[in-house]
Amino acid sequence: MQNGSVVRRTRKMHSDIWQFRWREKTTNGKTIYRRRQIGTVDQIPDLETARKAACLLVPDLNARMAKLNPVSMTISQLCSHFEQSELCLTNTWRSYSTKNIYKVYLKRWIIPKWSEHHLSDIRTIEVESWLRSLPIARSTCAKIRNVMSVLFNHACRYEFFDGNPIRLVRQSAKWRSPPVVLTAGEIRTLLEGLKIRERTLVFIAASTGIRQSELFALKWGDINFSAGTMNVARSIVHGFVGPCKTESSQKPVPIHPRVCEALVKWKEQSPYRRPEDWVFASRHSDGEQPYWGQAILRKYLRPAARELGIETQFGWHTFRHTYSTLLRSVGTEFKVMQELLRHSTIRSTLDVYTQANTPAKQNAQAAVMSLVFSSQ
Repeated sequence: MQNGSVVRRTRKMHSDIWQFRWREKTTNGKTIYRRRQIGTVDQIPDLETARKAACLLVPDLNARMAKLNPVSMTISQLCSHFEQSELCLTNTWRSYSTKNIYKVYLKRWIIPKWSEHHLSDIRTIEVESWLRSLPIARSTCAKIRNVMSVLFNHACRYEFFDGNPIRLVRQSAKWRSPPVVLTAGEIRTLLEGLKIRERTLVFIAASTGIRQSELFALKWGDINFSAGTMNVARSIVHGFVGPCKTESSQKPVPIHPRVCEALVKWKEQSPYRRPEDWVFASRHSDGEQPYWGQAILRKYLRPAARELGIETQFGWHTFRHTYSTLLRSVGTEFKVMQELLRHSTIRSTLDVYTQANTPAKQNAQAAVMSLVFSSQ
């Protein structure tokens, strides 16, 4: 792997140019020096800018050289090429939050362990044993395994390598304990004890199952009060506005009249009421940015819940799990649940988000007992 160099070349009839230079080795071991024009001094005024432009060429250069000799390509080189081509801001194939998560797994787990390993040295059993030795949740191990698989698929797509050894790695994503859900009584208690801003946020989250990134990305123009619907058009993560997680996520969400009433009351108090304003615009940024969800959760919701006697440790996503579970407890059809939660597949709705609460299980058991012993 090399970074090359940048030099300035003079020309008699035209402006000077910046050249990017590097070396390559042929199959017989001979070194050949290559060069490529970056731009003229009129386009790129100084050496520092020229070096930044040359940095964009380095991943493709090293990847092309590795392609000629795939055995020499390391995981570190592959990660570098993957980040430059797939995780850059200009690539819209993945959402901003997904790119951030990929970067975290690469930096924290994959690169420290495997960076110096060549692609041809990666073995299925070795990766499987490593994942099982990590002192983290199985679901996190499964995500690491999936990111590694994506890396090798990337290598295959660019013809840097001809196989994916991660495909056969076995790693369970089963939870050691089920996700936390709130009861209907806990939600009611929480709503009664909150101030209007937090109450409106919880009201929307608990009654629609909307994701945190979508909740704080709402604008007043997205809400149709007369039709009782909410258009989820975008998401916001770490202040970065992007598309929703999936195409299914962008479907209109029905909102109950009581939620509409809560939104109207909140709008009357908010100084930011134009259609293009954030529904939960932050006063600290003069309405330019919405509030940060985790700050609201940490400073207001959890302390209020403790004062109200709610011991359950919850987050924004808890409301989504709770909504799914409560939908099922009132006998909602599976397809309707999928549409309301805006999942791409019904499997996510049933396997990941929905639990049977204790009263529902007791009622089902009582019905079976009644059927069995009805003749006695």
